[in-house]
Amino acid sequence: MPSDAAPTSLTERALGPDLSRGFMLLFIALANSHYFLQSPEWFGGFPYASGRVDGAVAWLLTTFVDGRAFPMFGLLFGYGVAQIVRRQGDSSRRAVRRLLWRRAVVLILVGFLHATLLYAGDILTAYGVLLLFGAWMVHWRGGWLLAVAAAMLALITMPSGDSLATSLMGPDETALPRSWADLGSRSGVSLYVAALGPFGFLGPFAAGLWAGRRRILERPENHLRLLRTVATVGIGVAVVGAQPVAAIHLGLVSIPNSETLSLIGPWHDASGVAGGIGYAALLALIAHRVSDHPCWFITAVQAAGQRSMTCYLAQSVVWTIAFTPVLLDLSDDLSVIGVAMLAVTTWVLTVVLADRLRRAGSRGPFETLIRRVTYGPPSLIR
Repeated sequence: MPSDAAPTSLTERALGPDLSRGFMLLFIALANSHYFLQSPEWFGGFPYASGRVDGAVAWLLTTFVDGRAFPMFGLLFGYGVAQIVRRQGDSSRRAVRRLLWRRAVVLILVGFLHATLLYAGDILTAYGVLLLFGAWMVHWRGGWLLAVAAAMLALITMPSGDSLATSLMGPDETALPRSWADLGSRSGVSLYVAALGPFGFLGPFAAGLWAGRRRILERPENHLRLLRTVATVGIGVAVVGAQPVAAIHLGLVSIPNSETLSLIGPWHDASGVAGGIGYAALLALIAHRVSDHPCWFITAVQAAGQRSMTCYLAQSVVWTIAFTPVLLDLSDDLSVIGVAMLAVTTWVLTVVLADRLRRAGSRGPFETLIRRVTYGPPSLIR
Protein backbone atom coordinates (compact mmCIF):
# COMPACT_ATOMS: atom_id res chain seq x y z
CA MET A 1 0.00 0.00 0.00
CA PRO A 2 1.47 3.41 -0.92
CA SER A 3 2.28 5.72 1.97
CA ASP A 4 -0.28 8.32 0.92
CA ALA A 5 -3.02 5.71 1.38
CA ALA A 6 -2.34 5.50 5.11
CA PRO A 7 -4.48 7.46 7.58
CA THR A 8 -3.79 11.16 7.95
CA SER A 9 -1.41 11.90 10.82
CA LEU A 10 -2.72 13.92 13.74
CA THR A 11 -0.46 16.86 12.95
CA GLU A 12 -1.72 17.03 9.34
CA ARG A 13 -5.43 17.04 10.13
CA ALA A 14 -7.46 20.17 9.42
CA LEU A 15 -9.08 21.99 12.34
CA GLY A 16 -12.59 22.40 10.89
CA PRO A 17 -13.80 18.78 10.66
CA ASP A 18 -12.25 17.76 13.98
CA LEU A 19 -13.63 20.80 15.80
CA SER A 20 -17.08 19.93 14.45
CA ARG A 21 -16.72 16.33 15.62
CA GLY A 22 -15.63 17.50 19.07
CA PHE A 23 -18.67 19.72 19.56
CA MET A 24 -20.89 17.08 17.99
CA LEU A 25 -20.06 14.85 20.95
CA LEU A 26 -21.59 17.45 23.28
CA PHE A 27 -24.78 17.52 21.23
CA ILE A 28 -24.97 13.71 21.25
CA ALA A 29 -24.51 13.56 25.03
CA LEU A 30 -27.31 16.10 25.53
CA ALA A 31 -29.56 14.33 23.00
CA ASN A 32 -29.18 10.98 24.77
CA SER A 33 -29.26 12.12 28.39
CA HIS A 34 -32.97 12.73 28.98
CA TYR A 35 -33.94 9.26 27.76
CA PHE A 36 -32.59 7.78 31.00
CA LEU A 37 -35.15 9.51 33.22
CA GLN A 38 -38.20 7.83 34.71
CA SER A 39 -41.62 9.41 34.40
CA PRO A 40 -45.29 8.32 34.36
CA GLU A 41 -46.00 10.52 31.32
CA TRP A 42 -43.85 11.27 28.29
CA PHE A 43 -43.71 13.51 25.26
CA GLY A 44 -40.90 13.54 22.72
CA GLY A 45 -38.46 11.70 24.98
CA PHE A 46 -38.95 14.09 27.93
CA PRO A 47 -41.00 13.75 31.10
CA TYR A 48 -44.18 15.69 30.35
CA ALA A 49 -45.31 18.61 32.54
CA SER A 50 -42.26 18.30 34.80
CA GLY A 51 -42.11 21.96 35.86
CA ARG A 52 -41.07 25.32 34.48
CA VAL A 53 -37.32 24.87 34.81
CA ASP A 54 -37.28 21.42 33.27
CA GLY A 55 -39.72 22.62 30.62
CA ALA A 56 -37.38 25.47 29.70
CA VAL A 57 -34.43 23.06 29.45
CA ALA A 58 -36.54 20.71 27.32
CA TRP A 59 -37.39 23.68 25.08
CA LEU A 60 -33.69 24.48 24.66
CA LEU A 61 -32.74 20.88 23.88
CA THR A 62 -35.66 20.42 21.49
CA THR A 63 -34.81 23.65 19.68
CA PHE A 64 -31.04 23.31 19.40
CA VAL A 65 -30.08 19.66 20.00
CA ASP A 66 -32.67 16.92 19.52
CA GLY A 67 -32.90 15.83 15.91
CA ARG A 68 -29.99 18.13 15.08
CA ALA A 69 -27.04 16.18 16.55
CA PHE A 70 -27.37 12.97 14.57
CA PRO A 71 -27.74 14.60 11.13
CA MET A 72 -24.53 16.46 11.95
CA PHE A 73 -22.99 13.10 12.86
CA GLY A 74 -24.12 11.68 9.51
CA LEU A 75 -22.72 14.62 7.56
CA LEU A 76 -19.33 14.39 9.29
CA PHE A 77 -19.28 10.62 8.78
CA GLY A 78 -19.76 11.06 5.04
CA TYR A 79 -17.18 13.84 5.02
CA GLY A 80 -14.66 11.57 6.73
CA VAL A 81 -15.31 8.79 4.22
CA ALA A 82 -14.65 11.25 1.38
CA GLN A 83 -11.33 12.14 3.04
CA ILE A 84 -10.39 8.45 3.23
CA VAL A 85 -11.22 7.94 -0.44
CA ARG A 86 -9.18 10.98 -1.46
CA ARG A 87 -6.18 9.60 0.45
CA GLN A 88 -6.24 6.46 -1.69
CA GLY A 89 -5.02 8.40 -4.73
CA ASP A 90 -4.89 6.14 -7.80
CA SER A 91 -6.03 2.98 -5.99
CA SER A 92 -8.65 0.99 -7.84
CA ARG A 93 -12.30 1.34 -6.93
CA ARG A 94 -12.31 -2.26 -5.80
CA ALA A 95 -9.41 -1.61 -3.40
CA VAL A 96 -11.18 1.45 -1.99
CA ARG A 97 -14.38 -0.53 -1.42
CA ARG A 98 -12.49 -3.26 0.39
CA LEU A 99 -10.81 -0.72 2.64
CA LEU A 100 -14.17 0.89 3.48
CA TRP A 101 -15.76 -2.50 4.07
CA ARG A 102 -13.06 -3.38 6.60
CA ARG A 103 -13.83 -0.14 8.39
CA ALA A 104 -17.54 -0.94 8.25
CA VAL A 105 -17.00 -4.35 9.84
CA VAL A 106 -15.18 -2.76 12.79
CA LEU A 107 -18.02 -0.29 13.29
CA ILE A 108 -20.62 -3.05 13.18
CA LEU A 109 -18.82 -5.31 15.65
CA VAL A 110 -17.89 -2.57 18.11
CA GLY A 111 -21.37 -1.06 17.83
CA PHE A 112 -23.08 -4.42 18.45
CA LEU A 113 -20.99 -5.06 21.57
CA HIS A 114 -21.56 -1.49 22.72
CA ALA A 115 -25.33 -1.83 22.33
CA THR A 116 -25.44 -5.22 24.05
CA LEU A 117 -23.16 -4.48 26.98
CA LEU A 118 -23.56 -0.73 27.59
CA TYR A 119 -26.16 1.32 25.74
CA ALA A 120 -28.82 -0.02 23.37
CA GLY A 121 -29.12 3.37 21.66
CA ASP A 122 -25.81 2.81 19.84
CA ILE A 123 -25.52 4.20 16.30
CA LEU A 124 -22.13 2.80 15.29
CA THR A 125 -23.71 -0.39 13.95
CA ALA A 126 -26.09 1.63 11.78
CA TYR A 127 -23.17 3.62 10.38
CA GLY A 128 -21.26 0.42 9.69
CA VAL A 129 -24.19 -0.99 7.73
CA LEU A 130 -24.55 2.34 5.92
CA LEU A 131 -20.87 2.21 4.95
CA LEU A 132 -21.25 -1.29 3.51
CA PHE A 133 -23.64 0.18 0.94
CA GLY A 134 -22.12 3.66 0.96
CA ALA A 135 -18.84 2.22 -0.33
CA TRP A 136 -20.59 2.01 -3.70
CA MET A 137 -21.59 5.70 -3.50
CA VAL A 138 -18.16 7.22 -3.00
CA HIS A 139 -17.50 7.53 -6.73
CA TRP A 140 -20.95 8.79 -7.70
CA ARG A 141 -21.23 12.14 -9.40
CA GLY A 142 -21.89 15.12 -7.17
CA GLY A 143 -25.31 15.68 -8.71
CA TRP A 144 -26.42 12.18 -7.79
CA LEU A 145 -25.24 12.64 -4.20
CA LEU A 146 -27.17 15.88 -3.84
CA ALA A 147 -30.22 14.24 -5.42
CA VAL A 148 -30.10 11.45 -2.83
CA ALA A 149 -29.76 14.00 -0.02
CA ALA A 150 -32.72 16.01 -1.35
CA ALA A 151 -34.87 12.91 -1.86
CA MET A 152 -34.24 11.68 1.68
CA LEU A 153 -35.03 15.13 3.07
CA ALA A 154 -38.31 15.18 1.15
CA LEU A 155 -39.12 11.71 2.47
CA ILE A 156 -38.52 12.79 6.06
CA THR A 157 -40.97 15.70 5.75
CA MET A 158 -43.88 13.43 4.82
CA PRO A 159 -46.57 13.06 7.54
CA SER A 160 -45.74 10.22 9.90
CA GLY A 161 -46.50 9.11 13.43
CA ASP A 162 -43.04 7.58 13.91
CA SER A 163 -41.10 10.72 14.86
CA LEU A 164 -39.30 10.51 18.20
CA ALA A 165 -39.88 14.25 18.61
CA THR A 166 -43.61 13.66 19.14
CA SER A 167 -43.61 10.16 20.61
CA LEU A 168 -45.83 9.65 23.65
CA MET A 169 -43.95 6.54 24.74
CA GLY A 170 -41.18 6.47 27.31
CA PRO A 171 -37.73 4.98 26.78
CA ASP A 172 -37.19 1.24 26.58
CA GLU A 173 -36.28 -0.11 30.01
CA THR A 174 -33.62 -2.32 28.43
CA ALA A 175 -31.67 0.73 27.16
CA LEU A 176 -29.16 0.07 29.95
CA PRO A 177 -28.09 -3.36 31.29
CA ARG A 178 -30.45 -4.15 34.16
CA SER A 179 -30.00 -7.93 34.20
CA TRP A 180 -28.41 -10.72 32.21
CA ALA A 181 -31.85 -11.53 30.82
CA ASP A 182 -31.93 -8.14 29.08
CA LEU A 183 -28.91 -8.88 26.90
CA GLY A 184 -30.92 -10.85 24.35
CA SER A 185 -33.52 -8.12 23.90
CA ARG A 186 -30.80 -5.45 23.76
CA SER A 187 -29.12 -7.38 20.96
CA GLY A 188 -32.45 -7.41 19.14
CA VAL A 189 -32.75 -3.64 19.52
CA SER A 190 -29.26 -3.25 18.07
CA LEU A 191 -30.19 -5.33 15.02
CA TYR A 192 -33.37 -3.29 14.56
CA VAL A 193 -31.44 0.00 14.66
CA ALA A 194 -28.84 -1.44 12.29
CA ALA A 195 -31.57 -2.39 9.81
CA LEU A 196 -33.53 0.89 9.82
CA GLY A 197 -30.99 3.46 11.02
CA PRO A 198 -29.03 3.74 7.74
CA PHE A 199 -32.09 5.12 5.93
CA GLY A 200 -32.33 8.05 8.35
CA PHE A 201 -28.64 8.88 7.96
CA LEU A 202 -28.38 8.36 4.20
CA GLY A 203 -29.22 11.97 3.24
CA PRO A 204 -26.64 13.67 5.51
CA PHE A 205 -24.10 10.98 4.57
CA ALA A 206 -24.53 11.77 0.86
CA ALA A 207 -24.25 15.50 1.56
CA GLY A 208 -21.08 14.83 3.55
CA LEU A 209 -19.55 12.91 0.65
CA TRP A 210 -20.30 15.85 -1.64
CA ALA A 211 -18.81 18.39 0.78
CA GLY A 212 -15.80 16.21 1.53
CA ARG A 213 -14.82 15.99 -2.12
CA ARG A 214 -14.69 19.78 -2.22
CA ARG A 215 -12.86 20.01 1.13
CA ILE A 216 -15.33 22.64 2.28
CA LEU A 217 -14.73 22.15 6.01
CA GLU A 218 -10.97 21.76 5.60
CA ARG A 219 -10.52 24.87 3.46
CA PRO A 220 -13.23 27.26 4.66
CA GLU A 221 -11.33 30.27 3.32
CA ASN A 222 -12.33 29.11 -0.18
CA HIS A 223 -16.02 28.73 0.69
CA LEU A 224 -16.83 31.55 3.11
CA ARG A 225 -19.98 32.74 1.34
CA LEU A 226 -21.38 29.21 1.09
CA LEU A 227 -20.59 28.45 4.73
CA ARG A 228 -22.15 31.68 5.98
CA THR A 229 -25.30 31.06 3.97
CA VAL A 230 -25.62 27.44 5.09
CA ALA A 231 -24.96 28.32 8.74
CA THR A 232 -27.50 31.17 8.78
CA VAL A 233 -30.25 29.43 6.83
CA GLY A 234 -29.70 25.95 8.29
CA ILE A 235 -29.69 26.98 11.96
CA GLY A 236 -32.52 29.46 11.36
CA VAL A 237 -34.70 26.78 9.77
CA ALA A 238 -33.89 24.40 12.63
CA VAL A 239 -34.88 26.91 15.30
CA VAL A 240 -38.15 27.84 13.59
CA GLY A 241 -38.97 24.24 12.70
CA ALA A 242 -38.56 23.10 16.29
CA GLN A 243 -41.04 25.55 17.81
CA PRO A 244 -44.29 23.58 17.31
CA VAL A 245 -42.79 20.75 19.38
CA ALA A 246 -40.69 22.93 21.69
CA ALA A 247 -43.73 25.04 22.66
CA ILE A 248 -45.38 21.92 24.07
CA HIS A 249 -42.40 21.28 26.34
CA LEU A 250 -42.51 24.90 27.47
CA GLY A 251 -46.18 24.49 28.41
CA LEU A 252 -47.46 27.11 25.98
CA VAL A 253 -49.76 24.60 24.28
CA SER A 254 -51.14 21.18 25.15
CA ILE A 255 -50.28 17.98 23.33
CA PRO A 256 -52.35 18.09 20.11
CA ASN A 257 -54.17 15.25 18.40
CA SER A 258 -52.39 12.50 16.47
CA GLU A 259 -53.00 14.12 13.08
CA THR A 260 -51.24 17.31 14.16
CA LEU A 261 -48.41 15.33 15.74
CA SER A 262 -47.92 13.47 12.45
CA LEU A 263 -47.27 16.84 10.79
CA ILE A 264 -45.12 18.67 13.32
CA GLY A 265 -42.93 15.64 14.14
CA PRO A 266 -41.57 15.18 10.59
CA TRP A 267 -41.15 18.95 10.21
CA HIS A 268 -39.08 18.97 13.39
CA ASP A 269 -36.92 16.14 12.03
CA ALA A 270 -36.48 17.66 8.56
CA SER A 271 -35.55 21.06 9.95
CA GLY A 272 -33.06 19.24 12.19
CA VAL A 273 -31.20 18.01 9.11
CA ALA A 274 -30.80 21.63 8.03
CA GLY A 275 -29.67 22.50 11.55
CA GLY A 276 -27.05 19.75 11.71
CA ILE A 277 -25.55 20.89 8.43
CA GLY A 278 -25.75 24.50 9.62
CA TYR A 279 -23.83 23.66 12.80
CA ALA A 280 -21.04 22.05 10.78
CA ALA A 281 -20.82 25.17 8.61
CA LEU A 282 -20.76 27.46 11.65
CA LEU A 283 -17.98 25.48 13.30
CA ALA A 284 -15.97 25.57 10.06
CA LEU A 285 -16.24 29.37 10.13
CA ILE A 286 -15.11 29.41 13.77
CA ALA A 287 -12.18 27.16 12.87
CA HIS A 288 -11.24 29.57 10.09
CA ARG A 289 -11.30 32.48 12.54
CA VAL A 290 -9.16 30.84 15.24
CA SER A 291 -6.94 28.55 13.17
CA ASP A 292 -3.85 30.77 13.40
CA HIS A 293 -3.93 31.07 17.20
CA PRO A 294 -6.21 28.39 18.73
CA CYS A 295 -6.61 28.57 22.50
CA TRP A 296 -6.35 25.54 24.81
CA PHE A 297 -10.10 24.96 24.71
CA ILE A 298 -10.22 24.83 20.91
CA THR A 299 -7.20 22.52 20.80
CA ALA A 300 -8.74 20.23 23.42
CA VAL A 301 -12.08 20.04 21.59
CA GLN A 302 -10.18 19.31 18.39
CA ALA A 303 -8.40 16.48 20.22
CA ALA A 304 -11.78 15.07 21.22
CA GLY A 305 -12.90 15.26 17.60
CA GLN A 306 -9.79 13.33 16.55
CA ARG A 307 -10.75 10.65 19.09
CA SER A 308 -14.51 10.85 18.62
CA MET A 309 -15.17 7.12 18.72
CA THR A 310 -13.37 6.67 22.04
CA CYS A 311 -15.11 9.72 23.53
CA TYR A 312 -18.51 8.56 22.26
CA LEU A 313 -18.10 5.14 23.87
CA ALA A 314 -16.81 6.74 27.08
CA GLN A 315 -20.15 8.56 27.39
CA SER A 316 -21.92 5.21 27.62
CA VAL A 317 -19.65 4.15 30.47
CA VAL A 318 -20.90 7.19 32.39
CA TRP A 319 -24.55 6.43 31.51
CA THR A 320 -24.10 2.84 32.68
CA ILE A 321 -22.60 3.85 36.02
CA ALA A 322 -25.13 6.63 36.60
CA PHE A 323 -28.36 4.91 35.61
CA THR A 324 -27.98 1.13 35.95
CA PRO A 325 -30.13 -0.09 38.89
CA VAL A 326 -27.36 -2.13 40.51
CA LEU A 327 -25.02 0.88 40.40
CA LEU A 328 -25.98 4.54 41.11
CA ASP A 329 -29.52 4.22 39.70
CA LEU A 330 -30.11 7.97 39.30
CA SER A 331 -33.04 7.71 36.88
CA ASP A 332 -35.56 8.60 39.60
CA ASP A 333 -33.35 11.18 41.29
CA LEU A 334 -32.31 13.50 38.46
CA SER A 335 -34.48 15.95 36.54
CA VAL A 336 -34.13 17.14 32.95
CA ILE A 337 -31.76 19.89 34.00
CA GLY A 338 -29.86 17.39 36.17
CA VAL A 339 -29.17 14.97 33.33
CA ALA A 340 -28.30 17.88 31.03
CA MET A 341 -25.67 19.01 33.54
CA LEU A 342 -24.40 15.43 33.76
CA ALA A 343 -24.15 15.33 29.96
CA VAL A 344 -22.14 18.56 29.83
CA THR A 345 -19.86 17.34 32.64
CA THR A 346 -19.33 14.04 30.83
CA TRP A 347 -18.40 15.86 27.64
CA VAL A 348 -15.94 18.11 29.49
CA LEU A 349 -14.28 15.06 31.06
CA THR A 350 -13.90 13.37 27.67
CA VAL A 351 -12.40 16.57 26.24
CA VAL A 352 -9.87 16.64 29.08
CA LEU A 353 -9.10 12.95 28.51
CA ALA A 354 -8.64 13.52 24.77
CA ASP A 355 -6.32 16.46 25.41
CA ARG A 356 -4.16 14.34 27.70
CA LEU A 357 -3.94 11.70 24.98
CA ARG A 358 -2.96 14.48 22.56
CA ARG A 359 -0.20 15.67 24.86
CA ALA A 360 1.05 12.09 25.12
CA GLY A 361 1.06 11.79 21.33
CA SER A 362 -1.46 8.94 21.46
CA ARG A 363 -4.61 8.21 19.50
CA GLY A 364 -7.61 6.87 21.34
CA PRO A 365 -7.73 3.07 21.74
CA PHE A 366 -10.69 2.64 19.41
CA GLU A 367 -9.19 4.93 16.79
CA THR A 368 -6.08 2.76 16.89
CA LEU A 369 -8.22 -0.36 16.52
CA ILE A 370 -10.18 0.89 13.53
CA ARG A 371 -7.04 2.10 11.76
CA ARG A 372 -5.24 -1.17 12.44
CA VAL A 373 -8.05 -3.18 10.86
CA THR A 374 -8.65 -0.72 8.02
CA TYR A 375 -5.07 -0.06 6.92
CA GLY A 376 -3.16 -3.12 8.00
CA PRO A 377 0.31 -3.20 9.64
CA PRO A 378 0.97 -0.75 12.48
CA SER A 379 3.85 0.73 10.51
CA LEU A 380 1.26 2.53 8.37
CA ILE A 381 -0.50 4.03 11.37
CA ARG A 382 1.13 7.27 12.42
